[in-house]
Amino acid sequence: MKKAVLIYNPHSGKAQMEGCLSYVVNTFNRNDYKVLVFATQYPKQAQELAEREGEDSDLLVCSGGDGTLNEVVNGIMKLEHRPTIGYIPSGSTNDFASSLGLPKEMKECAEIVVTGKPFLCDIGKFNDKYFTYVAAFGAFTAVTYMTSQKTKNVLGYQAYILEGVKQLASIKPIHMRVVYGEQEIEDDFLFGMVSNSTSIGGFKHLTGRDVDLQDGVFEVLLIRNLRQLSDLNCVVSSLIAKCPEGELFYSFKTDRVCFYTDEPVKWVLDGEFGGEVKEAIVENNPAAIQIMTKA
Repeated sequence: MKKAVLIYNPHSGKAQMEGCLSYVVNTFNRNDYKVLVFATQYPKQAQELAEREGEDSDLLVCSGGDGTLNEVVNGIMKLEHRPTIGYIPSGSTNDFASSLGLPKEMKECAEIVVTGKPFLCDIGKFNDKYFTYVAAFGAFTAVTYMTSQKTKNVLGYQAYILEGVKQLASIKPIHMRVVYGEQEIEDDFLFGMVSNSTSIGGFKHLTGRDVDLQDGVFEVLLIRNLRQLSDLNCVVSSLIAKCPEGELFYSFKTDRVCFYTDEPVKWVLDGEFGGEVKEAIVENNPAAIQIMTKA
């Protein structure tokens, strides 16, 4: 039999996995997998388990939110032999699962893990850490990832954006030098995002509709500091229309981008705190992992 390792966060999604664990294990057994199951007990344990158990596994299955998947990816990126990843999302937002077209039903995802098709996916590197779909700083990061999906559903996209925009008027702008390819930008920014996803914070197409998870490049969006009241109106209308264009925005694609600041800047990676740094080197690792998707 082939070997599958299941790593799940028992607190994710109101402990959903606990209710269907027997079904998931049985699904793997029916498809000739012997299963080793781990329920994480503390932060970063999923990363430790993925690195320890992944090398000799045929399938490494992760169940939890985007943060749990981030830990698993950070674990297997250290391995010479990287097993295929199966993802059974159970978090509140699950941006990456949405980008992959995975269903919200956990039992259906379990079937896809063993009967679907492997998909080669790019992975981002942020200094010495990895992320699956987004690295961000500044305004919106707190409201995007600290607001529950239920609240987002109640607020709706427009009200949600307006909630985030409140930060734009009060947040201290960050002076940055941004270098990508042969281009260099130096400006004051309120927000920045390097992403590889069709969904950010539970909302789709914020970075356009031509996002490809395996094209070897990121979508980068930067919002400049507001200089007058009319600038705020411009940002609001552009974000509501999901068309961030104009002199207040920088938007481009690249496989490598570097951010330099005089003071440390807090970053968020896949919805979790990613560190506070003066220099951030963000690189695309093309086709770095293989993950199961719908056949």
